[in-house]
Amino acid sequence: MRGIFSAGVLDVFHERGLLHFDVAVGASAGACNIACFLALQLGRNRRCYLDHMSRREFIDVRRGLRGGHVLDLDWLWTAFEREDPLDVEAVFRSSTALYVVGTSVATGAAIYTRPGASDLLDVLKGSCALPLLYRGTVHMHGERVVDGSIADPIPVEEAYRQGARRIVVVRSRAATFVKKPSITNLASSALFWRTPALRRAVATLPERYALAVGFINRPPADCAIVHVTPDAPLATGRTTQDGKALAHDYELGRRAGERAAMEITQWKGSSPGLPQ
Repeated sequence: MRGIFSAGVLDVFHERGLLHFDVAVGASAGACNIACFLALQLGRNRRCYLDHMSRREFIDVRRGLRGGHVLDLDWLWTAFEREDPLDVEAVFRSSTALYVVGTSVATGAAIYTRPGASDLLDVLKGSCALPLLYRGTVHMHGERVVDGSIADPIPVEEAYRQGARRIVVVRSRAATFVKKPSITNLASSALFWRTPALRRAVATLPERYALAVGFINRPPADCAIVHVTPDAPLATGRTTQDGKALAHDYELGRRAGERAAMEITQWKGSSPGLPQ
């Protein structure tokens, strides 16, 4: 649910005409927000958070205690398709190459998939399949995957590997925030004893997070980064469904988007053609 912050950022980019990027890489809710942005469906992300994703049918802790999904992605994807569908064809009319991150259950490694129109919705679902809260897995090009933010929580280096040299990174955490190893993290990883590679990936997540933040703070000499972060702590957590909290964080995203838009606009007047 913290993804509503980036929904606000991307709505501002849309309104300011900042639509043309060479490549976009997203994990989990961020990937879904990017897909909607590329489809030019202004306002849809906000609607999804404040409507469908705020319903009991989507998030229900009691259902999880009974053995079901806490986050019912199956219901959510059906509700989106029925009531407010993503314009899949429009995503691929964009000139931006979209890559979606998944975490392989077999290896614990990141899988970067460039989906097509036929499998986009399944690929996005796999990238959002947060283990324990969603009890299923999704197949992504033949591999069982779960939430992409486990293997690559901030996929900035993948954007660089794809050739981008002017990179916009949108995070829902403060610019200085770095995940730190903790007893809680190690304890949660133990719940994945049936899938040892995934267990290791969960246990070592703080290390990869720190490496990504280090890349943002000290990028290569040929790379410039606009780091888009909230200027105040978010009111939402992972499963927050309070409308006021969500609206608050959407507005934080819009404020951050306005600041970032000014920086990105300055790029347009220098070294045209540099991949971003």
